Amino acid sequence: VQLVQSGGGLVQPGGSLRLSCVGSGFNFDDYAMGWFRQAPGKAREGIACLGTGGTTADYRDSVKGRFTLDYDRYTSTVDLQMDNLEPEDTATYSCAAIKAIVSSWFICRNASAMHFWGQGTLVTVSS
Repeated sequence: VQLVQSGGGLVQPGGSLRLSCVGSGFNFDDYAMGWFRQAPGKAREGIACLGTGGTTADYRDSVKGRFTLDYDRYTSTVDLQMDNLEPEDTATYSCAAIKAIVSSWFICRNASAMHFWGQGTLVTVSS
C-alpha cells in the first residue's frame, strides 16, 4: 500500500489550496482514510476524515465550512479542498489510511491507529 500526496505550498490568508492523496495497492472500499495536520510545537490532529469506503465524513470544528473532502473510489484518491485559509492552518498535512471497518469520527480522533501514511506536505498561510 502506498499513499502519494501532491499540492500544498504558500498561500495568502483567504486563499485556497487543494491537496491530493492517491492510494495504490488497496481496495478503497476496505479502507478508511483521513487528512491530518501537525503545526510546529503542537500535536497532530485529524481534520477531515472518511469512514470505510467513504460511507461517512467528519470534519474538525475549526475547518468546517472551509475544507471539503472529495474522493474517487475507483482511483483511490482523496482530495482536500481548502478555502478561506487562515494563518492558523499553517502545518504539515498528511493523508493516512487504515484497513478496518470504522467511522469517520473514529479516524479523526485516532491518528495512532492509522496503518499507512503519505509523505506529508507543508502548507503555509502567510501574507
